[in-house]
Amino acid sequence: MTTARLPLFPLNAVLFPGLVLPLNVFEERYRAMMRELLKTDESQPRRFAVVAIRDGHEVAPTAPGLPDPTALPERGPAAGFGPDPVEAFHRIGCVADAATIRERPDGSFEVLATGTTRVRVLSVDASGPFLTAELEELEERQGEGAGALAEGVLRAFRAYQKRLAGARERSLATGAELPDEPSVVSYLVAAAAVLDTPAKQRLLQAPDTATRLREELRLLRTETAVLRHLPSLPAVELTRAPTSPN
Repeated sequence: MTTARLPLFPLNAVLFPGLVLPLNVFEERYRAMMRELLKTDESQPRRFAVVAIRDGHEVAPTAPGLPDPTALPERGPAAGFGPDPVEAFHRIGCVADAATIRERPDGSFEVLATGTTRVRVLSVDASGPFLTAELEELEERQGEGAGALAEGVLRAFRAYQKRLAGARERSLATGAELPDEPSVVSYLVAAAAVLDTPAKQRLLQAPDTATRLREELRLLRTETAVLRHLPSLPAVELTRAPTSPN
């Protein structure tokens, strides 16, 4: 079992391997994390783990404006996540490699990272200036029939894209413009489909690629059927990647 200890960045979102994650880092605990990552030479990966929040808030109440003006704001690396932070997070997450960490004049950071490897959170340590976690790397297994399932998912994804974007068939991406490696297809579709966080989390933690693709096929067909009865959305909505605030 390959384990590692890395900084932990909880979000109200799911990161998948191969996908880009822009971050606007302004809380002190996450600023401290970025300052620590900057100590790693640029030639080496600047890695941290992203987990989706199960319960709690990704922005702690550290500023004025609390409902009770006499209450002291909660501070520290685990602020907002309860007495046992590990219970506030989904256990399966993704390692991120920060290609760009840019500090602004006000001390906040603009970060651009890419998901690399799925991991399981074994424990969370809140004793330092930011959360760290002991992580177990998860192997990506293909599963039976992944290749054929990937082809089916791509066809279903195009139909879904057409409904979502209100585009004409000839304006859609062709097969040559989309990946054909099953695991890459599974993560691309999981990230691009407009699904809630619990659905995306289920896809991330699927035991193998084939299982993930099978679930995506079901979701895409269901969502496409629903979209037939809704007004068209602009095409940009499908691939827009908003900057995630910490």
